[in-house]
Amino acid sequence: MIFMANSLKRSGNLVVSISKRCYSTTTISQQQQQQSSSAGNATVNLFTAINQALHIALETDPRAYLFGEDVGFGGVFRCTTGLADRFGKDRVFNTPLCEQGIVGFGIGLAAMGNRAIAEIQFADYIFPAFDQIVNEAAKFRYRSGNQFNCGGLTIRTPYGAVGHGGHYHSQSPEAFFCHVPGLKVVIPRSPQQAKGLLLACIRDPNPTIFFEPKWLYRLAVEEVPDHDYMLPLSTAEVIREGSDITLVGWGAQLAVMEQACADAEKDGISCELIDLKTLIPWDKETVEASVRKTGKLLP
Repeated sequence: MIFMANSLKRSGNLVVSISKRCYSTTTISQQQQQQSSSAGNATVNLFTAINQALHIALETDPRAYLFGEDVGFGGVFRCTTGLADRFGKDRVFNTPLCEQGIVGFGIGLAAMGNRAIAEIQFADYIFPAFDQIVNEAAKFRYRSGNQFNCGGLTIRTPYGAVGHGGHYHSQSPEAFFCHVPGLKVVIPRSPQQAKGLLLACIRDPNPTIFFEPKWLYRLAVEEVPDHDYMLPLSTAEVIREGSDITLVGWGAQLAVMEQACADAEKDGISCELIDLKTLIPWDKETVEASVRKTGKLLP
């Protein structure tokens, strides 16, 4: 964890504040926000960027609803803070502790033409909803010959370890869903990416699972545009160019991979690093172009 935090510091892309537990316990000061806001940006951490995206989604589309365990008071990671007060408890509300019910309700809500934003409190808890996601949401459009769909469904869930979460709060289950036609799986690496990709997922006409790297909720800090914007899905990004080998990753692991690239460079190895961003359907063209150039791939 300390290695990852140090690599984030050295990357030059993010401003990081780290406590003794290796993640930030502070928020960005008002002075920092005012300095950045003059250029139409604000310096925020990842969970605040998520909150901004949800606020925009609810404000711009009256058909959008946000629900899950404890989201009404802000959620355990505070990503939904203030949204119930702003948009009302009819649109932002708590659910019973039943992941299968949360996703099943979301499928029905989306099938009626709404934007259903369902939160699974931890990615480790997504497995009770596996049948609803894989056998219902993913197949909804196909089984009807495209007569009806639940494309307005977005499932948000925090994934990965934070150093003290144990085996029920530290899992990264995204690979399970990358073998399921009909779903999109998206993971951001930073606040700016998180806001733009989440808005794109909510507005995409396909059911999407949006995994949020919870270790970066407060650790990752950067300037994020204040306005409404989306980043394209299924479009990878070359975040470091190289000529000897291609590395492909996503989410929180990219900070470690970037430091590995920097260490390899000291030994004369030039690494090209790609952020996949959308795991399915993934951007084969960008990866293939890189591998044709370097001749080697380390996924």
